[in-house]
Parts: sequence; structure tokens; C-alpha cells
Amino acid sequence: MLEEKKKIEVYDMGGPRLTFSYGPQHPGTGHFRMTVTVSGDTIVDLEPDPGFVHRGKEKMAEYKTWITNIPHLERPAILDAAGMVIPYCLTVEKLMEVEIPERAKYLRTIVAELDRIASHLYWFSLYGVFLGHTTMFLWCVNDREFILDLSQLITGQRFTHAYYIPGGVRNDAPKQVPKELIKEFKYYYSRMIGREPSQEELSEDFKKYVLAVAHFMELRLDHYYEMFFNSEIFLERVRNIGVLKREDAIRLGVTGTTLRASGVKYDTRVNDPYDAYPFLNFEIPVRDEGDCYARAMVGYQEIRESLKIIRQAVEQMPEGPFKLKQHPLVIKVPKGEAVGRAEAARGEILYYIVSDGTDKPYRLRMITPSFRLLPALKHLTIGARIADIPPI
Repeated sequence: MLEEKKKIEVYDMGGPRLTFSYGPQHPGTGHFRMTVTVSGDTIVDLEPDPGFVHRGKEKMAEYKTWITNIPHLERPAILDAAGMVIPYCLTVEKLMEVEIPERAKYLRTIVAELDRIASHLYWFSLYGVFLGHTTMFLWCVNDREFILDLSQLITGQRFTHAYYIPGGVRNDAPKQVPKELIKEFKYYYSRMIGREPSQEELSEDFKKYVLAVAHFMELRLDHYYEMFFNSEIFLERVRNIGVLKREDAIRLGVTGTTLRASGVKYDTRVNDPYDAYPFLNFEIPVRDEGDCYARAMVGYQEIRESLKIIRQAVEQMPEGPFKLKQHPLVIKVPKGEAVGRAEAARGEILYYIVSDGTDKPYRLRMITPSFRLLPALKHLTIGARIADIPPI
């Protein structure tokens, strides 16, 4: 607190202060607001005020069965339902002392990476809105449709798909892709890439279609870099803005892209691997600048790594069962307690679950990444300008 007071004294321009509410209606906040105090155009204090959509998820989980908790626990992060539910399933499986089939591990990994890409693209589209870059918004939203189509093809839903269950996944991947989807992909590919896709890329085979979409997204990422991330206008708005040093990132307990953009090479998929990640080769994007540009570039590189993971997973995925024989509605979880964690799009999610041997959790504790980022928000914004709040 003493350090923060010193900062306020340094950045205070000496004139009258104005305190106002930023959000919660703002598209960049949604579930919380910020009480901002400025001196001139400089922020001298900021207090996050979370809880506008608080529903008591942890307590509600105690009244739902192990299986009906799944759609309920997806809701805190609708854009990344896989990231929310995988650690829950891993924790329940620890309590059950079961090992899921190999094919289920790969299917979980594929859908998790699709959700990660979709979440990052949505983040970039909003970034475009914040920075006044309409093209960035339109490109990311449109390209994201093919990622959501793939999720729907596998799970049956574009998001909040309730695909993960303790013991595996709800259904297997399809063998064929609908012709309507191929036709749509061909049209959009031709418009955005400037040429028609090859005949192999237009195959109705599921594996070939996934690889074709991955190739398309890699080409689009090249366009993103040329248009957005290497643009002088973009760089002026994000470089040296909202700098979070390595030691501060660790002290404040941040996670995900924010942590890795501050030079900390930590990713649960590598540091505590689960599902198919131990069998796949990929890198953890890390940057040292700690500013808004570094955070954006880590997210950009993560999309490339996710595409790499999906390619490997589709090609290596073995045949076999996709879930345990035990029906998920009659799951019996013995007494005990366990901890499970996974790397979601916004960072690490951790569950602590206590079972009393009944059909419902006795206690469920959920620690989500966005909530862990709130303490850093005040640290990053003091001394910045009002216009810097959206990029931060």
C-alpha cells in the first residue's frame, strides 16, 4: 500500500480530482466495474468492483449431482467451456481413481484447443473495438466461425457444449463432414486467401477437414500480423502501456498470458501435463516486455501453438472407446478430497473437491484465472491515461 501511495503522489498533477464509475455496461468489463479517480487525464487510483453476475456457483454445486454440475460449471467462462470443465473432470477422476481411454484424452485436447483459439479470437476482436480497428474485429469474428463449426461438429454445440464427463467425453468425433460446411469453407477460403483450396482440403473426411481449417487459420494469422500486430497505429497504442514486471507478476499471483508476457515460463499443460499433452510437442510462448503488446503477442503465438497441437492430436489419435463403460448418471465417487487444475484460455483454473460418498460434492472450491488478474489491474493502471484502460 505504501508503494501505491507513493505512485499516486508522483502522478498526481495537483489539480482537482474526479472519481467516476467505469462499467459495468462497458463491453470490456461486463461482470465488474471500476471506480476510477483521475487528476487531469492521469489515473491516480482505481478500485475493481467484481460480483455483478455473482450466482454462488460453489454453493450451487453442492446441490447438483456429479454429472449435472458440468453444464452449471461451464457458465463462468462461456467462451472457454472446455477450460472450465476439464479440471473438474480431472479432479473427480482422481477421487474415483480411474484412467480414461486414450482416445478420450485426445478428443478432450482437441476441443480444449479449439475453445482456446475461439476465446483468443474473441479477445482480439474486442481489442479491435477498443483500439478503433474495425477490420480487426470483423476478421477475427468471421474467422472464429470455422473454429466454432469444428467444435459443433465434434460436440454438437458451438460453445457450452457439456462435452466432458468424468470418465471421458460424451460422444465420439464424426467420420464425415457435412457438404454444406465444405461449401461454406470453400467460399470463405477463396474470399480471404485469394485462391481456392486444394481438392484434398475440400475432402469430407473429418481428419482432412480439421487439417484444412488449421492450415487456413495459419494463413490468416500471417494476415493478422501484417495488418494489426505490425501496424504502427496498433504499436503506438500498446507498446510500453500497462507494464507488469516479472517480479510483480509473481507477487500479484497473475496467471495465463499475462504471466507469460512478463517473462514467466509457466503453463499447466507442460508443468503438470494432463490428457494428451504429454504426447504432443509444442512451445510455451513467452515475452519479457510485460506490456499490452507482449500480452497480445503471447495470445497470438498461442493460437499458432494450439493449431500445432490440434494437427498432432488429429493425426495421432488412436481408435478405441471414448469413455468408460460405467454410465455417467450412476457415477459413484468415494469419500475423499482431491485437487485438479488445467490451463484454460485465460490462465490456470484450479478445483478443490471434497466428497462424502454421496451423489453430490460435499464441497467444491473453484479458483478462476480472471479473478486472479484483478489485483494486477490497479497496479497496471495507476499513472496511465484514461484512454489506456481498454488496452490494459
